[in-house]
Amino acid sequence: MIQAFGLTSNSRKDLPPAVDDVSFEARAGQVTVLLGATGAGKTTALRLMLELQQGRGLTYFRGRPLHRIAHPSREVGVLMGDVPGHPARTVRGHLRMLCAAAGVPVRRADEVLEVVGLVSLRDERLGTLSRGMDRRLGLACALLPDPHTLVLDDPADGLSPREGHWLHGMLRAHATQGGTVLFTTSQPKVAARAADHVVTLEQGRLVADQPAAQFARTRLRPRVAVRTPHAVRLATLLAKEARTAHRSVEVVREDGNRLSVYGSTCADVGETAFRHGILVHQLADEVGDMGPGAGPFPGETAEPDLGVRGVVTGTETTELGGNGAVGTAGAAAEGEQEHDGSASPSRAPLHADQTLPADRKARGDQAALGSPGTPSGAAAGSSGTTQNPVTSSKPPAPLPPLPPPISVRSAPSPLRPLRYELRRAAGIGTGFLTGAAVLITSALTAVLLARVGHTPQARLLAAWPRELPLPPAALGAGLIGALAFGDEFRHPALAADRGTVPRRLGLLTAKLVVTAVTAIMLALLTAGCDAEVLYLFYGRELAAVPADWFSLGASWLGLVVGCAWAGVLAAGVFRSTTAGLAAVVAVPIVVVPLVHKGLEGASVRAAAGLPARLREVLLLQWPFGGERYLAGAVRVVAQPVGGALALSLTCLLCAYLLTTLRSRVR
Repeated sequence: MIQAFGLTSNSRKDLPPAVDDVSFEARAGQVTVLLGATGAGKTTALRLMLELQQGRGLTYFRGRPLHRIAHPSREVGVLMGDVPGHPARTVRGHLRMLCAAAGVPVRRADEVLEVVGLVSLRDERLGTLSRGMDRRLGLACALLPDPHTLVLDDPADGLSPREGHWLHGMLRAHATQGGTVLFTTSQPKVAARAADHVVTLEQGRLVADQPAAQFARTRLRPRVAVRTPHAVRLATLLAKEARTAHRSVEVVREDGNRLSVYGSTCADVGETAFRHGILVHQLADEVGDMGPGAGPFPGETAEPDLGVRGVVTGTETTELGGNGAVGTAGAAAEGEQEHDGSASPSRAPLHADQTLPADRKARGDQAALGSPGTPSGAAAGSSGTTQNPVTSSKPPAPLPPLPPPISVRSAPSPLRPLRYELRRAAGIGTGFLTGAAVLITSALTAVLLARVGHTPQARLLAAWPRELPLPPAALGAGLIGALAFGDEFRHPALAADRGTVPRRLGLLTAKLVVTAVTAIMLALLTAGCDAEVLYLFYGRELAAVPADWFSLGASWLGLVVGCAWAGVLAAGVFRSTTAGLAAVVAVPIVVVPLVHKGLEGASVRAAAGLPARLREVLLLQWPFGGERYLAGAVRVVAQPVGGALALSLTCLLCAYLLTTLRSRVR
């Protein structure tokens, strides 16, 4: 279950808070609706519950706050707005990527696609989906890790009536299997029909917290509240006078000696009580919380008086007893079916009788047919025919199927973030296009440099003119690295349960490993393509391998991998692809001159013989000539660009770790 205590948002300037001291519960096995008009604070309340927005208050999901849950997506399935995914990614690829992030089998993607009806669209791009298909995909993402709780912000917004009916059936099926469902809506009719419990917000404050049957009876229409010790007698007299005058009046007995009279006025009720000598302790007009004068549901027109009507809401329709209703003005109007723009004649009741308690079945059947909440308690069809929703022999529609339950291992796996990063990088063509552009640019640059001449062979093979701060391969690797984190913040597929991209070291390590392998492949392909093109145009002389190829190769790979890592770290720190690429370019333009300036002056001593002294200090015999590799690494770092790149990577890594610890403290 969900327990929210004192949710209060931070106020801005002199404005009142959007949510002010809201507390409620959403129980397991029930569908709870957070109802309110636009601007009432529904979305803000959900964001406070999910810790996506700073404020005061506590929210427990099965006894634990969200930040105390190791894997929030496995406990809470969230749908807030549109699906946050790259528009060029396919539907199936997006779900497979989230499977790796949640640690569930990859076949789970196909299972939820079949349940939400997107199997035929699994190869479509996210950017081409309609509003209805996007909401289906959002529900699939929420159901993917098989969570216990579903939290959805206006999930039926923009859907057709048939799609909305299907969506509410899915939520009902999840609750029937023991899950907790909480969603928001601004339509009281949806709340009355699809929910077990309704929490009403108005201007950021809680104004009602009641079962759906009571909500449909008492909060959707204006009423006259009467308190009298002779409640049964007065209710019978009011129904008798309504039948005689051919007026539509509904009388509902509340707790104790209180009556709610719909379709009448304080004057009429008071005159009836006075004529028959009935003592009245309270007589007042009460208006439903959906706005003054809210008679019919939004989108409905008030129905004309079609003759004698009685009371159909409640559990009793022939006598007054308990929390029932009086029904003495005739049973002909009982169960009349409503016809409006949002209902289809072929639509079946929403809930299955065999899975609901008695009071829930009565409310659910009537809500599905639209009888509660209308001004007269029952609406007349245009053809004049009637149907009894309680005694109808039509079997209820079966609940929609849900994906089969899965067992998720709680132990973390080091391969999970690696699988996620591989599927993220390979799911779109940006990296492949960047690599192709780098190879073409490098080949053309190498040909032009060879034609002009005066370019060392090492720079010729790397296609690195002296006028450029970095070669095309290094810039391309930096762009790929910047996209690794930049796309996470631009299309935050992992942010549904935490509000931003998780700053886990496992995710950073996976991105560094994947970008390093990609950068090495790009560097080798660039050098090979440049050598092949030079051989094709100018012969074997310019394509020969340099004598010091080992140290040059190590420097080349270190430069490209360093640029890729700089892009990853900078984009992770500054949350932008542009910032990541700018940090890569800033290394030779800004950091290298600073390093040069710091190293200016005559050198008093040199670090000659460093590998031999290291061997003596560590008392180790370097196998396979390991001092050569160490000396090569030292020479790479000793170069201005290598030293500047190492310094930049160290600073960016420290900044990333600092922001990670800061977010965990928050």
